[in-house]
Amino acid sequence: MLLTSLVVFGLFAFLVQQFVGPDNPLTRFLNEDANRLDWDAFRGLVVSGLSQGSMYGLIALGYSMVYGVLGFINFAHGEVFMVGAMTGLITSNKLFEAGVWEDAFIVAILVAVLVSIICATLTAVVMERIAYRPLRGAPRLIPLITSIGVSFFIQNTSALLLGPGAKRYPQLPSWMTDRYGPSWLQIEGQKILVVLVAAAAMAGLWYLVEQTKTGKAMRAVAEDKEIASLMGIDVDRTIVTTFAIGGAMAGVAGILWGILFGSVTEFTGFLPGIKAFSAAVVGGIGNLGGAMAGGLTLGGSESLAPQLILEPLGVSGHTQLKDAVAFLVLIYVLLVKPTGLFGERLSSEDRA
Repeated sequence: MLLTSLVVFGLFAFLVQQFVGPDNPLTRFLNEDANRLDWDAFRGLVVSGLSQGSMYGLIALGYSMVYGVLGFINFAHGEVFMVGAMTGLITSNKLFEAGVWEDAFIVAILVAVLVSIICATLTAVVMERIAYRPLRGAPRLIPLITSIGVSFFIQNTSALLLGPGAKRYPQLPSWMTDRYGPSWLQIEGQKILVVLVAAAAMAGLWYLVEQTKTGKAMRAVAEDKEIASLMGIDVDRTIVTTFAIGGAMAGVAGILWGILFGSVTEFTGFLPGIKAFSAAVVGGIGNLGGAMAGGLTLGGSESLAPQLILEPLGVSGHTQLKDAVAFLVLIYVLLVKPTGLFGERLSSEDRA
């Protein structure tokens, strides 16, 4: 109730600040340094929230799918995303050195995406085969702790093989950083690319899960493994397929992250991974559409809320609080609707 009141009052203060002007008693009382937010700044926040939320959504799909079939949180999934970003970095730099990155960028980015998908998928499959399959049937706490160990193992392996610290993607061609669209909606090329690729990946995943035998098998295993097995479904193969698809989505998100932010470290997967898991919970764990919507909700909230709510309330350092906003959204959704915005889709065993 208190959080809801603060959000509503913050939005009210923002509207007063925008439509009455910053030189009014309420705005000056709350924040004497407040100014109107112009359209260009508002558009930039929306586009940034949408592009970053798209990546959270892609990563969240892996968390949601694995939780749906195995009922545990794979905390190492953020590192699968980091592997996708790192392999995308290596491929991009090799293509840049060969001159392909500048001369044939579309071909180069397709190759980088393909390599990222393959490497992230292999990482997820090997992780399932070595670390999680032997623990099938163990209490849930054990694979949960194992996933944390796997996460640190992958981080340290990356630092050992590639060296610690930030590594930069090659400079994007100028036409990728130019703005496109009508005069009132100019958007940078790389952000358009991120949103379009994320939408295409989500559409492909929806078709796979809803319209193919593989997807039906995944849904059957998520609902009840024993009955699925009695119906002739290979449960082990279906679980591996689920990890592979989740890894592929994380690989796509990894290369998009590199294109958008230009650099990666061995810790790149940690915070986005935690946020993506939060997005999966916000949307409804086990619900793929909910995972994507949760990612967009989280990305939009952390981009907009500091300017639309915290700044009008006079919170100092509001631009540095976007991570706190993301987790406040999670807490708020869990308090108001514990099953997530679009409802959970769990097996009867997990719901019990």
